[in-house]
Amino acid sequence: MSRQPVIFCDFDGTVTESDNIIAIMKRFAPPGWEAIKDDVLARRVSVREGVGRMFSLLPVSLKDDIVSFVLENAKIRDGFREFLSFVREEEIPFFIVSGGIDFFVHPVLEGIVERDRIFCNGSDFSGETIRILWPHACDGHCRNDCGLCKPAILRGYDPQTFHRIVIGDSITDLQAAKLAEEVYATDFLAKKCREYGIAYTPFESFHDIIRSLKRKGVRQA
Repeated sequence: MSRQPVIFCDFDGTVTESDNIIAIMKRFAPPGWEAIKDDVLARRVSVREGVGRMFSLLPVSLKDDIVSFVLENAKIRDGFREFLSFVREEEIPFFIVSGGIDFFVHPVLEGIVERDRIFCNGSDFSGETIRILWPHACDGHCRNDCGLCKPAILRGYDPQTFHRIVIGDSITDLQAAKLAEEVYATDFLAKKCREYGIAYTPFESFHDIIRSLKRKGVRQA
């Protein structure tokens, strides 16, 4: 491969087997969250607006309980640690690009992925309810109000130089998948890739992705 491969991997529902934001909302069940979730999935409201509104339903006093809940219940998808070893051995740059929130993403990935390799949303607990911060907002090319704008991050890597690989599972990965040179998709993202005619490789575990990348000979140029 003449271009440098670089991997952008979703977190919720991809690195972890289930979506932590949805799991948090189901567990703490603030009134009205399900209607907001349905609006996001139907694209009636943006991801940024929807996620911000859902967390604003939760009091800041729940922070420790939420972190404990996620640490106890988030299950890392099979093969992820082996996958990280593989990309390190092959010297392939790897980034977590997550629409999740720092206060639970960082604890789950502590000691597994370096923080300077993690793009995610921020949080503010200074008020009465949880406020989400958006340090990686959309650039001038994106009007989807992503919250964390995965396409903007990808655009920082010139496709003439980089072979951009996206791994994901949900609606938040769709716009990045449209830009990427290669896509690994599962669940909702796989459905959307089929709907939009985006070429993708399905996966169930990270072992599947390792085997595929080895077969294709994807490694640092």
